[in-house]
Amino acid sequence: MEYKKNDIVIVKIEDMGQNGEGIGKIDGYILFVKDTVIGDLAEVKIIKAKKNYGYGRLMSLIEPSADRVAAVCPYARSCGGCQIQELSYEKQLEFKQNKVLNHLQRIGGFTEIPMEPIVGMENPFGYRNKAQFPIGKNREGKIITGFYAGRTHSIIENRRCYLGVEINEQILNIVMDHAERYRIEPYDEETGKGLLRHVLIRYGFKTKEIMVCLVVNGRKIPYSDKLAGKLAQIPGMTSITINVNTRRDNVILGDEILTLWGQDYITDYIGNVKFQISPLSFYQVNPAQTEKLYGLALEYAGLTGNETVWDLYCGIGTISLFLAGKAKEVYGVEIVPAAIEDAKRNAAENGIYNAHFYVGKAEEVLPAYYDKYEKEHNGERAHADVIVVDPPRKGCDETLLKTMVDMQPDRIVYVSCDSATLARDLKYLCENGYELRRVRAVDQFSQTVHVETVCLLSRKSQ
Repeated sequence: MEYKKNDIVIVKIEDMGQNGEGIGKIDGYILFVKDTVIGDLAEVKIIKAKKNYGYGRLMSLIEPSADRVAAVCPYARSCGGCQIQELSYEKQLEFKQNKVLNHLQRIGGFTEIPMEPIVGMENPFGYRNKAQFPIGKNREGKIITGFYAGRTHSIIENRRCYLGVEINEQILNIVMDHAERYRIEPYDEETGKGLLRHVLIRYGFKTKEIMVCLVVNGRKIPYSDKLAGKLAQIPGMTSITINVNTRRDNVILGDEILTLWGQDYITDYIGNVKFQISPLSFYQVNPAQTEKLYGLALEYAGLTGNETVWDLYCGIGTISLFLAGKAKEVYGVEIVPAAIEDAKRNAAENGIYNAHFYVGKAEEVLPAYYDKYEKEHNGERAHADVIVVDPPRKGCDETLLKTMVDMQPDRIVYVSCDSATLARDLKYLCENGYELRRVRAVDQFSQTVHVETVCLLSRKSQ
């Protein structure tokens, strides 16, 4: 049967897509339906019809899924932050585990997958140590803050995000009151006019230190001393800064930081390793699950104290410094110079002297090191006992994968934030001398469709 726009159909939702939309089938015709969850029997209006698939709008729930729960946040459907808050947490974990398995089977071609149980959270709310709130105006001209609606730059007004820490709301109330009192205009993306762009808040879960960074289209805020004075009264407040961003684009942060009060960074811990975090630093947003994720990476690495380890896409050195306590030498590679400066500073802060960091693309630095080593050592090949790789969503460049294979590490630990590109890269590695030994998903971002995965590959015995 051929389906067309405005048809009303009844569909059973069997899966969920990458943006949290429900997926169902009618006689083999696939429908993507926002606001549905796995197990829903729904009445749906087709709003866009292609030959083999279409998009539908939920009209009514004929039979709600047994795994459907009431959303904690009243803005869960309209906000772009939580895609699956109306799915029970137990079912969220099952969905994420299956997502990784399906990608490994379908894209990677794996049949026997050594999958271990997903690592869930004790409390799947209030876990984010970082929040970025855009500032704008509503239709009545009132200054507002909140989060963007899914795939738009339209702000859903909300000062209480249930994924973040409670103190965010108090901070936003102070900033917004200040903006209203002194008539500070929010930035307008269309005109490039207005001052206040975003409020960035960071929180140290172990240190209880708080950072507030005000992103502005200029270099100062009217009566900033009064604003800083009020914010400074909040227990734990450590850093109040201005981030200068006068660019006409939608990149949130500029490069220049001006300190209003306190210092320009906060500190926090992952395990026993202490990190300095500036407004510009990349730092995992879920520290409790990050500790579990890195603990798995360390376990999979199987270090005895005699190994040379390469950590590719090392960021501010979080995994490198986590591994350094159990390795002989660790070499970290990262393309962002500021992140490498942070990594070196964090190593010194923790008295770690066997971790060394290089600026550059991993896909360029490692092959260059490999070629140089071979020339300088009369043809002897460079060797790494363990290579740890934690790439961005696009996965690893094939040049890098080839060099990893050429260096013949005994073990490769692959940490991934995208199981599709993970599966593609694992296929290459396992076609070139490696076998997949362990796989485990970690729920780093509950209430969303995203999942982290850590894998162990071992070199096949010749």
